[in-house]
Amino acid sequence: MFTGIVEEIGLIRGTGKNSLLIGAQKVLGDMQLGDSIAINGACLTVIKMENNGFAVEIMPETRRLTNLGNPHVGDKVNLERALSTQGRLGGHFIQGHIDGMGKLISLVPQEEAVIANIGAPSEIMRYLVKKCFIAVNGVSLTVTECDRSSFSVSLVSYSRQNTNLGTIKSGEKVNLEVDIIAKYIEKFYTARKQDDLTALLYEYDYLKAR
Repeated sequence: MFTGIVEEIGLIRGTGKNSLLIGAQKVLGDMQLGDSIAINGACLTVIKMENNGFAVEIMPETRRLTNLGNPHVGDKVNLERALSTQGRLGGHFIQGHIDGMGKLISLVPQEEAVIANIGAPSEIMRYLVKKCFIAVNGVSLTVTECDRSSFSVSLVSYSRQNTNLGTIKSGEKVNLEVDIIAKYIEKFYTARKQDDLTALLYEYDYLKAR
């Protein structure tokens, strides 16, 4: 489980058929073999450790569904270790299970921030509403606007300086993970027809009988 608060920008130092070698410093502090780590929001397993980096296993499914499918040496990636029970939950619960990829449409400066507009497939957009959470390359962000085919997020200066979203360019693909709560709500709603929704809310004490 992750929070979407990126700890460090790593650099891809090497690529293999089923592995990536990542250069890093901060996340190495208490890292152990077998640990989970989010790389651009994708949960991967540490299989090797070095003084200035670590290697993770990357499977065909990950290559197919994420922007780690065609990595290049020197690419910047967002890194976050799994949530510690002693840590603060500064973002939102992120599983590291990428739902799909989006594509950056535009970047528009707005005072101290930059508004990023991202195009996304319908299987992503169905879960988005204004002010909801979304993880973009593993970064916990809030949707400021959305329509049927795209959504916008505000990138403050800290996010631009401390994640790889600060160097993203139009046309680049980004990993997207929607809020898991939205999926649960959809399942409950589908399982119980719309006519039963009020009864469901009463059942779980979201509504009180008058």
